[in-house]
Amino acid sequence: MIKSIAIPDKWIKIMLHTIGWIIVMIIPLYLHYAYGGANIHRMYEFYLRAFSAGVIFYLGYMWLVPKFFLQEKKLAYMAILFAIIAGTYFFTNFVDDNFLSDPAEEARFVEAMKKISGSDHNFRPSRQVFSFINHFVSSLLLSGFAIGLGVMEKLKLNEKRQKEMEKEKLHSELAFLKNQVSPHFFFNTLNNIYSLIGIDGPTAQQSVLKLSKMMRYLLYESEHGETLMSHEIDFMDNYIDLMKLRLNSRVDLQIDFPKEFSDFSIAPLLFIPFIENAFKHGSGHREASFIRISMKIDDNIVFFVAENSIGKSTQTGDLQHSGIGLENVKKRLGLLFPGRHELKIEPGETIFSVELTILKNKQLA
Repeated sequence: MIKSIAIPDKWIKIMLHTIGWIIVMIIPLYLHYAYGGANIHRMYEFYLRAFSAGVIFYLGYMWLVPKFFLQEKKLAYMAILFAIIAGTYFFTNFVDDNFLSDPAEEARFVEAMKKISGSDHNFRPSRQVFSFINHFVSSLLLSGFAIGLGVMEKLKLNEKRQKEMEKEKLHSELAFLKNQVSPHFFFNTLNNIYSLIGIDGPTAQQSVLKLSKMMRYLLYESEHGETLMSHEIDFMDNYIDLMKLRLNSRVDLQIDFPKEFSDFSIAPLLFIPFIENAFKHGSGHREASFIRISMKIDDNIVFFVAENSIGKSTQTGDLQHSGIGLENVKKRLGLLFPGRHELKIEPGETIFSVELTILKNKQLA
């Protein structure tokens, strides 16, 4: 199997510029020899102008645009640019006048124009004026092209940095969720297991096994930023089973996770904040309460629901803290599934409801 080789953007850029200059160098040679070497002075003059254009373009593209124009130093950019244009103009004119011009040919051309016009008046504009206008206009066009390329590359670089920042933010959000799940949950679960050891040994053993599976998932599987949906459901099942140890008989707990479905990859710890929130606020009050958690998986849709009762003993501060946690989840979902998810959070007076819909492939209408 032949592996594709990724070529860095820098080398692709160098290759394209090199090919472009090779074409620029070859065309005059081809025309010169194709038409019998008509005027070698014109060919040399073309190369001189091409060299001048290259200096203006690359000084602008590699130095002036990134160091001045894109750094909001427009006046300095304009001053240096016009100095470069003037310098290249005088340099090319000096070389042209002293090394490349052919006075005899110029005289013959003037005489031919006089015969055609039937007048001794030289209707042509001054050679210096024409040369200056041509040099100035072409230099401005080249500078504009350099600015366009510079702006495009800056936008591309900003987009790349934005993606890196979003990726880093995803890792930070995941680390935050892991840290949020770990300390208090494990501390309380260990206390519950300790209490069970003398009362119900087999249940305590099963609880330790489930706790170890959760720790393995948090430490290893979730590190990669992606896991299988079946593993995520196993993690949620173990979490809920361990949370049951703390529930009293007044809490009506209903759990419905799919048993059979086509497995697929998904971000880890995506649903656990909603489950944690449901247990936190759906089981802490004295009156009868309930927690309902369900998930449905079709070919392209994951539909998750978490509902819990809100009792009179629920603290307002607890709800505000919960809101902060859910806001973090919203941001993470926005980064992971842009245009492919819908999150409905409905905090009522007696029921707190969360509905999350995720499309695996296409966008939501």
